[in-house]
Amino acid sequence: MAAGVRANISLSIDATLTGSNDLGNPKQRVLIEKALSFIAGTAADDEANILFSDTRTLAASATEDLDLAGVLANAFGATITAAEIVAIFFSAADGNTNSVNVTRPAANGFIGPFLAAGDGVAIKPGEWQFFASDSGWAVTAATGDLLTVTNSAAGTSVTYDVLILGRTVAA
Repeated sequence: MAAGVRANISLSIDATLTGSNDLGNPKQRVLIEKALSFIAGTAADDEANILFSDTRTLAASATEDLDLAGVLANAFGATITAAEIVAIFFSAADGNTNSVNVTRPAANGFIGPFLAAGDGVAIKPGEWQFFASDSGWAVTAATGDLLTVTNSAAGTSVTYDVLILGRTVAA
């Protein structure tokens, strides 16, 4: 098997709304199923060659920047330098007391799924957030490559898992 990244990402939502009216007990069922698959490479929208994953801990009220271009290292110790990001996953540990905040910083922030500087998400203990773009979000080294992760409060540390898929060349 050739070296590289392979990933299968799927989302399935099966929801039912029940109610009552004059004619009985109606139901509405909604089924949404979406999938993305990535193979090793950089030439097309369905390809990826960067995988960063880690379990990290932040002290009370601490903040760290995840630099997507030239600082993070993969599981084999190789530094990754992304040109595009195709998937981002954050999961806050169940045992956290505080939320894990993920934001686009004003200075050198990775735009990705965020519309404006300062935009972000608060991930409560035991919850997660996932963002994907088959066509990828551009990473600009030194000016648009940071994701800021913050422990939302004082008192206790937070632990979170992060997974980032990307390409070293824009497809």
